Amino acid sequence: MNYQEELTKDLEIRRQRLQAAMKAMNVEACVLSTSVNVFYMTGMVYNGYFYLPSEGKPIHFVKRPEGVSFDNTIYIRKPEQIVEELAKMAVSKPESLLLETNVIPFSECNRLLKTFGLSEAANASILLRKIRSVKTDFELEQVKACARKHEAVYKLIPSVYRHGMTDIELQVEIERVMRLHGSLGIFRSYGENMDIYMGSLLAGENAETPSPFDFALGGAGVNPILPLGASGQKILNGQTIMVDMAGNYSPWMTDMTRVFSVGKTLDIAYDAHQVSIEIHNRVMDMAKPGVGCADLYNLSMEIVKAHKLEAYFMGTKQQAKFVGHGLGLEINEPPVLTPRSKEILEPNVVFALEPKFVIPEVGAVGIENTYVITQEGIEKLTILEENIIEL
Repeated sequence: MNYQEELTKDLEIRRQRLQAAMKAMNVEACVLSTSVNVFYMTGMVYNGYFYLPSEGKPIHFVKRPEGVSFDNTIYIRKPEQIVEELAKMAVSKPESLLLETNVIPFSECNRLLKTFGLSEAANASILLRKIRSVKTDFELEQVKACARKHEAVYKLIPSVYRHGMTDIELQVEIERVMRLHGSLGIFRSYGENMDIYMGSLLAGENAETPSPFDFALGGAGVNPILPLGASGQKILNGQTIMVDMAGNYSPWMTDMTRVFSVGKTLDIAYDAHQVSIEIHNRVMDMAKPGVGCADLYNLSMEIVKAHKLEAYFMGTKQQAKFVGHGLGLEINEPPVLTPRSKEILEPNVVFALEPKFVIPEVGAVGIENTYVITQEGIEKLTILEENIIEL
């Protein structure tokens, strides 16, 4: 079976999952318009509306581009034409509807509700994120292929480092290697305060700088419009360099962090880094279907406290309250590993674990790997040297 045949088969599985959820909710139809969900349901991005009844085939109401050739493709200029076209097809107007109410503009939501003559809609945004969090076999193969390219790029990082570089200069060189290996560039994320370009590189004391952006660690950035990540400072002897550049070499992403140092660094940095590796190993022993995400967070904190490193964990001046997150078409999918999470691990859930420490004046340490939950336990997908690598 070739790629297109595998994709066609997988798209049918995804649609069946959504339709099963719709029937359980007693919802008659779903309308999707965001790029990530249109891609998930069709394998391409178009400007328009993906319409899926709880039973039957989807209808593609397309504005742009020209040339979309799915079965049941209808070109429209405005959403009000959807109901008119359904009538031409002898399809009844739904009496209940799913819309991406968390994501689409308020005005667009109201316009669609008015089009269908409804006063409210169920939330497709949350439902689709839940469905997408459990990967199909096809999606898992894409994640694993992405991991191999992610690893290949990280292996080349020492070769692009030059003494006297600034953090931005090193990040640019890494980004160049990433693009040459097939990185798609800007990656997809969900929610506000998630703007970033290709990933984060934190060197030295910049790792302590708080950021308003919702990532594990901050950094000052180079401009107030993007207060996150590398700041343009020169990388000094004894400092660490934390590289957290996204693995977006396929639509389904991986996440991986590795740490480098310019010469030797302080003992506390090496010790904290080993604690991060210990957390990964202990989580791998514990994680399996049925385990709560909060349990993994609590295990991580127990290990941190046992080593008396709480003051440095997930930042110093500002500390993140999670140690991991789901991955897929977006870099921040469910589940999230937080102390209050109610989410339970399921087979084929892909997530990144990133217990990190910030050592004042030295920089950030700790690793991040991507994992998949299997029927029996857990599998590590990003395989690469985990100790601090000296440049």
